[in-house]
Amino acid sequence: MTGAAPILLAEDHHERPTLKTIAAETGLAVATVSRALKDAPDIGEETKRRVRETAERLGYRPNRAGVRLRTGKTNVIALVLSTEADMMNHTSRLIYSIANRLRGTAYHLVVMPFFPDQDPMEPIRYIVETESADGVILNQTRADDPRVRYMAERHFPFATHGRTEMGIDHPYFDFDNEAYGRVAVRALAARGRRRILMVAPPLSHNYAQHMVTGFRDEAARLGLSAEVVEDVTSDSGASLTEGALMRRLGRAPVPDGMVLGSTTAAMGAVSAIELSGLELGRDVDVVAKEAIQFLRRFRREMIVVPEDVGRAGDFLARAVVAAIERRAPDQSQELEVPAEVAAPEKDRGAAPREDV
Repeated sequence: MTGAAPILLAEDHHERPTLKTIAAETGLAVATVSRALKDAPDIGEETKRRVRETAERLGYRPNRAGVRLRTGKTNVIALVLSTEADMMNHTSRLIYSIANRLRGTAYHLVVMPFFPDQDPMEPIRYIVETESADGVILNQTRADDPRVRYMAERHFPFATHGRTEMGIDHPYFDFDNEAYGRVAVRALAARGRRRILMVAPPLSHNYAQHMVTGFRDEAARLGLSAEVVEDVTSDSGASLTEGALMRRLGRAPVPDGMVLGSTTAAMGAVSAIELSGLELGRDVDVVAKEAIQFLRRFRREMIVVPEDVGRAGDFLARAVVAAIERRAPDQSQELEVPAEVAAPEKDRGAAPREDV
């Protein structure tokens, strides 16, 4: 059989699509195709759409090993999250919105969790030292955040969901939690509530300090009694929040309004109110914020402040890609300010509960 022609299997005829393949299909230059897939700002949206659709139809996938050898890049963005975060509502929406913005670009999202008993610096050091990602998005920032300082000193691209107070200029998107605290207090005051309490995020986080400041300052301005619960936080989970608030509702003076820092805490609070024999919207009003419309379906009597985490994720993805590519973004910092809210229409004018 010496000299016989080799037998070609069907799959041997199917070459992996490349940038050249997409360029041939679209009639564009290879460089244009490459920049369109990277979401370059100088490429038109219609061209980007045509290139992405062609790449998807052809089954194009960049050879990441080759890209790293050629450019030193991984095309990976790491989202570093605490496992204590509100996975049901806030965090799930953040992950989706970042992934959706990166869809069709050269970048891939990897979620890296860290645990309550773990040093928050550990995943950051790992990513930077191993160069396992091109950039990082992180949340639950602190006023003086060692993760931010570490990456800034090493010129490693990153963006934060939350502000810092370190004198370091860095990309961020934040929800104005001080304004949320004030808006929530005003909504309760409008309902005639006088004894209000808050289940805040862990006070080590910068946004928790903002929230508590707004809550206390606005309550003092309006002459309301304000209390921050000490034995649980909005990250504690519904069961722990329920137990802590049932104990509090069993002591005089009974609070008639609550401000919650997460969707999960709000559900625990409502459960505590009802198990204590009180009626939501009549005896106690609850204000909570959420990223996905859910709470009003859970209990229509709740007063809800929306937080646009989808907008945050989209912004952060664009900001970190700009940082990776060493180009100026359209905007590198943004603050979402919540609007005033009112109680549900059918519940307005409910009489506040008498002092207990």
